[in-house]
Amino acid sequence: MGEIMKETLPAGQRVERRAFVNQLMQQIPDALVITGLGSPSYDVFAAGDRAGNFYLWGAMGGSTAMGLGLALAQPDRSVVVVTGDGEQLMGVGSLATIGARQPANLTIVILDNGHYGETGMQRSHASLGTDLVAVAKGFGIKNAITVDSLEGAAKVATQIKARDGVALVRVLIDTGEPPRALPARDGVYIKNRFRSELGLMPF
Repeated sequence: MGEIMKETLPAGQRVERRAFVNQLMQQIPDALVITGLGSPSYDVFAAGDRAGNFYLWGAMGGSTAMGLGLALAQPDRSVVVVTGDGEQLMGVGSLATIGARQPANLTIVILDNGHYGETGMQRSHASLGTDLVAVAKGFGIKNAITVDSLEGAAKVATQIKARDGVALVRVLIDTGEPPRALPARDGVYIKNRFRSELGLMPF
C-alpha cells in the first residue's frame, strides 16, 4: 500500500499560489475570468475584484465547462479559467470537449498542490499518478505545460492575450494557505454584474 500511495508531484520548486495569481491577474486586466470553487476564487478576488470575474462558489467540476461556453460565445475576448487540481479532476471530461472544439481564446490555469484544499487537504489523484498536462494532451490540447516559478506568470499572460490557441497551464503550487479573501456570495449579483460586463441585460 505504501508504494501505491507514494508522492508523484515533482519535488522541485513550487510557487506560492496567491503571488502567482496576483501577478497573472495584473497582466490580463481585460480577460474574462471564471474561478473554480475555494482557493482559486479567494486568490482571484484578492488580486482585485472586477466585473469580469465570475466566482463559482459551488458547482465543483463546472469551471472549465463554463469557460468553454463563454469562450465560444465571446470569441473576441480572452477567457481564463483559474481552478484547482481537485476541481479539474472532478470535471476532467470537459477537457475532451475543449480539445474537440479548440476555442483559441481559452486558457485553463490549474493551481496544483496535489490536494483537496477545501475539504481537509486530502491528497488528490494529481499527487497519486495523474499528470493533468498529459491528460490534456491526450484530449487534444497540444499547448499544455507545467509552470513552477513566479516568473512563469508573464509567459501565461502572453498566451492569454494572444488568443492563438487553447492552452492548459498546470502551476505547481505549495500547500500553504494564505488568509481567505471572500468575494460576494450573492450568485444573482455576480451573474448580473458579469452580464453587464458583457453588455447584456440582467435577468
